[in-house]
Amino acid sequence: MIRFFMSSNLVVSGIKIQNSPQFHMKFDGCEGVLIEKLLISTPKLSPNTDGIHIGNTKSVAIYNSMISNGDDCISIGPGCSDVHIEGVTCGPSHGISIGSLGVHNSQACVSNITVRNAVIRESDNGVRIKTWQGGTGSVSGISFENIQMENVRNCINIDQYYCLQKACLNQTSAVYVRDVQYRNIKGSYDVRNTPIHFACSDTVACTNITMADVELMPHEGELIEEPFCWNAYGIEETLSIPPIGCLLKGMPHAITESSQYSCSNENGRF
Repeated sequence: MIRFFMSSNLVVSGIKIQNSPQFHMKFDGCEGVLIEKLLISTPKLSPNTDGIHIGNTKSVAIYNSMISNGDDCISIGPGCSDVHIEGVTCGPSHGISIGSLGVHNSQACVSNITVRNAVIRESDNGVRIKTWQGGTGSVSGISFENIQMENVRNCINIDQYYCLQKACLNQTSAVYVRDVQYRNIKGSYDVRNTPIHFACSDTVACTNITMADVELMPHEGELIEEPFCWNAYGIEETLSIPPIGCLLKGMPHAITESSQYSCSNENGRF
């Protein structure tokens, strides 16, 4: 509905947007963006109605907004860095997502993203990183802190097998996900899915994941699936609820062709 392109030093404040046909607000190739006091409202079953989407944009602050929609509450695409999200309430929605990244074997670079003091309720996802097989680049310096979940499926999710078809071909390269912190994430989850799911690439492990003060309880019923990890390396600073136990310690022996996964231009302008 509203798009800003190649713009700098923007302030968007106090706007109400209702029933957008697709994305409500989109920022492409921008720098220096302040978004605050937004109210976005669209039905839960309205596809592709992302609340706020940013791509190739840096130095972004999103504060004190309420978003309910049928897709990602906030989505962060390739080429984004230095993004601070605080005081946002999402739901119903698909949560706060980094990605999707690496589609069509593309390079994606995302760095220095902070989400704190947020509420996510009645949503299909909580905080999510999603990448396609076959991509390159990296996601690094990510912090999710002080987040309240209320009846959320997939509360904490890294999905490096993102696919919108029935079957996607297996590919060896992937966007390298590293240095991701989850701190003080509490609340309730929908038991149809495990609340913690780390599905990392077979060949490019996720590294340096930190879990601290994560306490997630069933909204109704009992946990059916245990937390899931695949090729995910990290630590629990405190015992998580439910217990994880599947994070691998240390670092993998090697990351093949490491230059493929570095981002020489952290602003992501390729």
